[in-house]
Amino acid sequence: MAIKFQYNKTSLGELGKQLKMRQKALPTIKSKESALRSEVKKAKDSAGDFRRRLEALKAEYDYMVSLWGEFDSDLLRIADVDLTVRKIAGVRIPELEGVRFEEKAYDLFSSPAWFADGVEILKRLARLGLECEVYTRRMELLDFARRKTTQKVNLYEKVQIPGYEDAIRKIKRFMEDEENLSKSAQKIVKNKQQAAGEGAML
Repeated sequence: MAIKFQYNKTSLGELGKQLKMRQKALPTIKSKESALRSEVKKAKDSAGDFRRRLEALKAEYDYMVSLWGEFDSDLLRIADVDLTVRKIAGVRIPELEGVRFEEKAYDLFSSPAWFADGVEILKRLARLGLECEVYTRRMELLDFARRKTTQKVNLYEKVQIPGYEDAIRKIKRFMEDEENLSKSAQKIVKNKQQAAGEGAML
């Protein structure tokens, strides 16, 4: 990244401010990146855990597959999903508060005895499936924020801070050279004046 600057004190001061600001911000951004990395791992582990539990629960009831054909699919539906949002390292992530189901009344005498268990199994499956989705989404959001933060760390560390330091160094060298040239020119003028003064005395 080419940093635009002029060879003067104003530009030097402005670049100094920009450099200090980035140097101060870098540790904070690095700690945010570290926190996000840890949260991404937690969310990934949780999503994997919920997925495994869901698969285990499905497998547990595979023997009932033939019975599910008799089940009335209108008996249970998800009425609402209560989600809240919370912030982790400045990132808004979803959190499942609860799942509200709507159950249709059915005749306990004419329906198979296992319908009550079937309703409970479906509730557990739905809740686990939603938890899995929420944690997967959480992982995606956190990972996206982590990648952005990593890019910012790299931009500051590898591009901007070295760029500002280089620009400041160039301005300082230019100003020193200018000062040295000015002093040398003054010496030459002084020596010429002295020589001219001595020549006039003779």
